[in-house]
Amino acid sequence: MLDAETCHAACVAKDRRFDGRFYVGVTSTGIYCRCICPARTPKPQNRTFWPSAAAAEAAGFRPCLICRPERAPGLAPIDAPARLAAAAYARIEAGALEEQGLEAMAHHLGVTSRHLRRVMNAEFGASPIEIAQTGRLLAARRLLNETALPITEIAFASGFRSLRRFNATMKDRYGAPPSKMRGRKAIERGETFTVSLSPRGDYDIRPLADFLRVRALAGVEIGGAETYARVLKLGDTLGWIELRMGPKGLALTLSENLAPHLRPLVANVRGAFDLDAEMHAVDAHLAADPELARDVKREPGVRVPGMLDGFECAIRAVLGQQVTVAGARTLTDRLVAQFGSVIECAPEGLARAFPDAAQLADAGARGIAKIGLPAKRAETLHRLAVASAAGKLPLMRGAIAAGRAALAEISGVGPWTIEYVAMRALGDPDAYPSSDIALINALGRKGETLEHLKPWRAYAAVRLWRRVAKKGVRR
Repeated sequence: MLDAETCHAACVAKDRRFDGRFYVGVTSTGIYCRCICPARTPKPQNRTFWPSAAAAEAAGFRPCLICRPERAPGLAPIDAPARLAAAAYARIEAGALEEQGLEAMAHHLGVTSRHLRRVMNAEFGASPIEIAQTGRLLAARRLLNETALPITEIAFASGFRSLRRFNATMKDRYGAPPSKMRGRKAIERGETFTVSLSPRGDYDIRPLADFLRVRALAGVEIGGAETYARVLKLGDTLGWIELRMGPKGLALTLSENLAPHLRPLVANVRGAFDLDAEMHAVDAHLAADPELARDVKREPGVRVPGMLDGFECAIRAVLGQQVTVAGARTLTDRLVAQFGSVIECAPEGLARAFPDAAQLADAGARGIAKIGLPAKRAETLHRLAVASAAGKLPLMRGAIAAGRAALAEISGVGPWTIEYVAMRALGDPDAYPSSDIALINALGRKGETLEHLKPWRAYAAVRLWRRVAKKGVRR
């Protein structure tokens, strides 16, 4: 938590770099705001500062209807003093407590539930259950304000298991039933809906869009100068999303059948597009290096392009071993054409989902090899699929140590693949595949691990890749 003097200065300046890092409780009105709220700054004696929205709501404050705390940037792992708390927060935001209990989540993080509660309270001023409940309520408020989805669908999409519980909790917390909280902007219900995503600080999607566009898979992804669209398979549901740069941030459009997955999907998109990185601090750190100072000055704010699915990232990384980007894309296109599920009623250019772990596990190594792979490479892909299908490959964002350890157990997965997956799927800001041929070419020397750029070497790697992109990168 920032000190009161810093919070006061940030509120007076309405500095967006502090948006989402703390919240302001206004004792005279009973509401809490973001530091960038356009309303008049409250008097010092009427202000209290809180480390999270959950802490403010636990203290009895209601969210401001002007600045909308539910739209504030989340807390990124690289910004958190306690990595455990940040990892747990990310898992909760992704809906972990809806899928498993607190005991199971704590076990997966390698700690007891008691220790996790203590760490979360110290870091965020609220328990894991309170954070999850606030997340559900804020997600519901967003859907009520920004979409025309029926209230029943909103209840389940937000993580509530019954409509009765949803109505009671909303009325208890906000003093009104969901039906009275609809947004003033009436919109017609259609086959899609759009929600806004506020990044931390200034955001330029173009570097990420460039990176994704040259790696886009036929029928699975469409990359534009400032847009990205793709097919997603979430459970048994086939849908699609599009991310587009707008005047106030990013607009995420989803096919309506993905509504039940909205909360974890929004958290996943935030991570994959690195919306919560404190780029002012990252750039200042990288700019101190003579090798990168010019890049940072010319193009500030280059973020790490993540991936929405860890299993897909691992498969694509193995297919990309020791080949060019174009070569890896050709092999992966064949894999998708052979095993990917077909989607109907999607925008032009989107036709298939990337095959999931069960599909590739069922295909067997011999079946996978038919796309033109050496037997050993196909066996590696099959081992990854079997492990993932069995729940033994935790490649979700935030599971950095567990994900690295699980990958290291798979025969055929080496250091470069582990670093690449850690960077793009696990959200490790310090991952650095030092054996990457493009990075070696960019630096002009082998064996360079850029230790002096810790803990943000992933950002250095992306900048170096971008520098040599026109010369033909391999990754």
